[in-house]
Amino acid sequence: METWADLVTRARTCVACRLAEGRHQVVFGAGDPSALLMLVGEAPGRDEDLAGEPFVGRAGELLTRILAAVGLSRDQVFITNTVMCRPPHNRPPEADEQLACRPFLEAKLRVIGPRMVVLLGAVATKALLDDPTASITRLRGTRHLLQGRYYYPTFHPAALLRDPAKKRPVWEDFKRIRRDYDRLAAGLELDSDG
Repeated sequence: METWADLVTRARTCVACRLAEGRHQVVFGAGDPSALLMLVGEAPGRDEDLAGEPFVGRAGELLTRILAAVGLSRDQVFITNTVMCRPPHNRPPEADEQLACRPFLEAKLRVIGPRMVVLLGAVATKALLDDPTASITRLRGTRHLLQGRYYYPTFHPAALLRDPAKKRPVWEDFKRIRRDYDRLAAGLELDSDG
C-alpha cells in the first residue's frame, strides 16, 4: 500500500496532463494528513503555484478566517484542490485535467480517510459528487453521505469576495459543519436529515 510520503513524491513529479508544463510547483495540499475534515477547492491560483500551498491568496485568507470563526485551524484540517497544478490564467480546470489528477485526489481521500469533505465551489462539487450538472446554488447547505463519508457543498471563498451576500449562507454552512465535526469527533453518528 502506498504511504503518505510515496504519494507526495509521486505527485511532485506528475506530468499526467498539460498543466504540468506551466507550473512552478505542484500544490499537493496542506494540513493534517489524518484529518477528520478535508476541504477541496478548484485549482491553485498564481499565489498557490508560487508558494506550493493551497489557499494562500485573498480567498485563502478568508478561508482561514472562516475556519477560525468556527474554532478550527488550518493545522486541524487538510486542504487541497481537484487539480494540483495551476491552469493558465486561473481558468477552471478542464475535464481531462481533472481526470488526470483524480487518482491523486482519490488517494488523498483513501490515505487521510476524512469523515467529512467540504466542497468549495461548483468545480469541486461536480467532481466529488460525480454530477457534471450539479448546481452549487441549489446544493449548498446540503449534506451528502457517500461511501461512509459526508460531503458539504458550499460557495468557494473567492465567490464571497466577489459577492458579500454569500457570506451569510457560508457562515450557516460552517456552523453546521462544526456541529457535525464535534459529533463525529466524539464518536457519534450523524442523523440522516441531509
